[in-house]
Amino acid sequence: MLASLLILLAGFVVLIVGGELLVRGAVRVAERAGMSQLLIGLTIVGFGTSAPELVASVEAARAGSPGIAWGNVVGSNLANSLLILGAASVILPMMIPRGPLWRDGGLALGVTIVLWLVATTTGITVAIGAGFLALLISYLGYAYWAERTQPVGATAIHEKAESLEVTDTHLHDEQPLWRSFLVLGAGIIMIVLGGRWLVEGAVDLARLIGMSEAVIGLTVIAIGTSLPELVTSVIAAYKGASAVALGNVLGSNLFNLLLIGGVTAVIAPGTIPDEIANYGLPLLIVASVILMIFAVTGRRITRWEGGFLLVIYFAQLIYNIVAV
Repeated sequence: MLASLLILLAGFVVLIVGGELLVRGAVRVAERAGMSQLLIGLTIVGFGTSAPELVASVEAARAGSPGIAWGNVVGSNLANSLLILGAASVILPMMIPRGPLWRDGGLALGVTIVLWLVATTTGITVAIGAGFLALLISYLGYAYWAERTQPVGATAIHEKAESLEVTDTHLHDEQPLWRSFLVLGAGIIMIVLGGRWLVEGAVDLARLIGMSEAVIGLTVIAIGTSLPELVTSVIAAYKGASAVALGNVLGSNLFNLLLIGGVTAVIAPGTIPDEIANYGLPLLIVASVILMIFAVTGRRITRWEGGFLLVIYFAQLIYNIVAV
């Protein structure tokens, strides 16, 4: 059991560090290639910061562990909506622009409902996965248009990229091109290795302690792969950039559902485990609706509301571990 736990922890560390290196190397290479900051933010930063979750879910799907793959997707969004927003709001009450929340949060809610419907009826198909990926591409196209024609911060994807700027002032420091490629290559290798170790350790741990892979995905894997978003959003909230913290969460939710969910569905179509279809997804829908209510009633998440989100998260975490 100790060996499985060590492999799991090593996977987390290597995966997260690799994701950071991937983003930094890719951004610097793209800047030297003349890409605009807008395109870099919407594509490289957006995809790169979701790379740890993507690799973890793809490795799990390839290993025949759909519970870990889909548990990571749903569990990461639960952590984003309850744990991360709750913690950020406790640090500093978070103002909520209604437009981005209704549009970006509403899109994430709609996709979650669709995912729940197919999970409880037909199962996940390649066509559904392709539809999710097509929707992501369409949304990125809209985001690019919106950022060029509307005020800065018009979409959650932009704020997700901006969150990296807020928390890392050295991201665009000059360095030789060969070093940027070296960092990029090291990041790619590390996230691949980290993803494999993470899934291997999680599968072994689930078998040894008698817990389902779906619950491991919803809890341990989801929390671990969400740590970068947690750190980024908390720092952004501490610096008073509440819109950036909110956008980071909404953008991450969209990438988790459309990119990671879409790729997982294409690679490993089939049924979603009951723990996720009948528990995780309904809970995520409820959490999304609660955020909408907070936006309608006060256009902000107060400290007590953030505390309420944290209570819900830890209560469901305990329930997952004990009862599911």
